[in-house]
Amino acid sequence: MYPELRDRLEELEGRLRDLKASLDLPAKEAEIERLEREMATPDFWGNPEKAQEITQKVAQLRDAVDNFRRLEQLYEDTATLLTLGEDEDDAAIASEVQDELDRLDREVQSMEIELLLAGPYDHRNAILSLHAGAGGLEAQDWAEMLMRMYIRWAERRSYKVSVLDILDDDEGGIKSATLLISGLSAYGYLRSEKGVHRLVRISPFDASGRRHTSFASVDVLPEVNETAEVNINPDDLRIDTFRSAGAGGQHVNKTDSAVRITHLPTGIVVSCQNERSQLANRLAAMKLLQSKLLALELRKREEEIAALRGEQMDIAWGSQIRSYVMHPYALVKDHRTKVEKGNINAVLDGDIDDFIKAYLIHQARQEARR
Repeated sequence: MYPELRDRLEELEGRLRDLKASLDLPAKEAEIERLEREMATPDFWGNPEKAQEITQKVAQLRDAVDNFRRLEQLYEDTATLLTLGEDEDDAAIASEVQDELDRLDREVQSMEIELLLAGPYDHRNAILSLHAGAGGLEAQDWAEMLMRMYIRWAERRSYKVSVLDILDDDEGGIKSATLLISGLSAYGYLRSEKGVHRLVRISPFDASGRRHTSFASVDVLPEVNETAEVNINPDDLRIDTFRSAGAGGQHVNKTDSAVRITHLPTGIVVSCQNERSQLANRLAAMKLLQSKLLALELRKREEEIAALRGEQMDIAWGSQIRSYVMHPYALVKDHRTKVEKGNINAVLDGDIDDFIKAYLIHQARQEARR
């Protein structure tokens, strides 16, 4: 057993070396030192928005350095334990080494994936929107199942989830919903979920027990910073207020606190009804509008670059990215990466990390070939 354990440790040592080179720790530590000197200046908080951006960047850099140092220490401790077990030929120590190698492997893989989050907005919070496809109650129920899946995924990562807007139906399910998922790299991970999701199952709403296929679309945007990255002319906006349609108590039911904003030049419409005051809903809706306009601008840039390269662009929002089959067999398959999982209940309970990781690796390989 010990020769196999030693081989595995050496393989992990090589991956750690590659990680260290990719992270460029000396550069990160120098950047932390420079930013901390800036934070110590008397007028640092004179611009609160810039100050917050800098403190967040320092925290991210420090986390990257500290996490790698922790992995190095875990490797050293495991190597010491392995040497002790080899000297004593102790089966109990071998079992402990195996557990530590499994733990080290998981954490190294997690950091390898984080290195793939190199996009300019990958470390932002995510705004995730769901829309039921055609099919009435079937599709609405499927959209609600997807919403629960993403909420459970976020909870596993200790991310905060806020429902900005939701349009439910008296019969069941949701027609649409918009969630703000707050946490480090939420957008970087969740951008893999953008597209059409397909469900095949025996319908619980069909008395004849027939098989139904339902569709729901998912859109994911990075949340904009407080520093306005997208300038909006107030004359380009139409702002309407209306009574919240969701549950929320006496206040929500009796006041026009919900806000809908229409951006006239693009026709983009956003709404928010989650907050208790009209002002708070308006601020949240404006941030959502900024995110949508930012995404629109980024999409235009990508199309221009693709046109120069002569590439054929996929319509991302209209592509079927994943199928969830409950009948006649149980399988979740991602059509982009070909990753499959047989435990569909676990996936619908938020276990989607394998799909996310495979997509990030897939995207990185595609970028490398360009």
